[in-house]
Amino acid sequence: MKKVFLTITAFILAVSVFGQEVKTDTIPDGWTYVANTAINISQTSFSNWSLGGEGSVGGIAVLNLGANYKQDRHTWDNSFVGQYGIQKIDGESSKKSIDMFDLNSKYGYQIAPKWSLAGLLGVKSQFANGYNYLDNGERSKISSFFAPGYVTTSVGFDYKPNTWFSALLSPLTGKYTFVADDELSDAGAFGVDPGDKFMAELGAMINAKMQKDIMKNVNLASTLTLFSAYTNNFGNIDVSWDVVLGMKVNKYISATISTSLLYDDDIDYINEKGVNEGPKVQFKEVIGVGFSYNFME
Repeated sequence: MKKVFLTITAFILAVSVFGQEVKTDTIPDGWTYVANTAINISQTSFSNWSLGGEGSVGGIAVLNLGANYKQDRHTWDNSFVGQYGIQKIDGESSKKSIDMFDLNSKYGYQIAPKWSLAGLLGVKSQFANGYNYLDNGERSKISSFFAPGYVTTSVGFDYKPNTWFSALLSPLTGKYTFVADDELSDAGAFGVDPGDKFMAELGAMINAKMQKDIMKNVNLASTLTLFSAYTNNFGNIDVSWDVVLGMKVNKYISATISTSLLYDDDIDYINEKGVNEGPKVQFKEVIGVGFSYNFME
């Protein structure tokens, strides 16, 4: 007799290495270091599943590094965040699910109990090519390494009323957009003139950050950046807002929910039919649940 087997497997494995601030006798006075890494792997498979579905496998790698200095009136905060993920659905080629790196360096000199003169340098881009996948099965390249690439330089006042919140108010900010890819440059992507690979804007910026334990084993981190150029439609505001909610169930199990919201009137949205719909609000959500282990405990 022919047997009919029904199998559904949903497997989510997340191996996370969580770092913490490092202080030893060999580290110079005033410095603290942070190193966090995570690798998340997910898989879903079906066999004779009457409700339908497609098997998939994917993974995301995350790297967070920090080096911070505080001595007398001087502070210098440095951070790097890198994320890259790939997903493969049965019958389709692999696609990246997330791709970004963000490097920031901020120096401050305290002039009042809650205020500092500050300067910020930021670099943001991605590691690999990005594609728009059309309904007809074709794909078109819409991004690559440093296309776009954003470099931000700011001078202003840093307000820090407590240990978990700070806001940089900068009336003098340079936002530099790079499009290093010839194909995208020729198309005038990301606001550059066709054939150009660089665009400079001078404007004002607010950069607000918070990181706080909102309850036991639950940490909320948020970074909001608002920028408006003086020379190009002043009053139009570019928005970048990242939120990460981290929950540690116990020593071995953790969960993370992260969202990113972007709006830039220099960036057009190309839909699945290849039609340019103009600037739109961009939103991304990533949820990870799995096993964790702290090698530094």
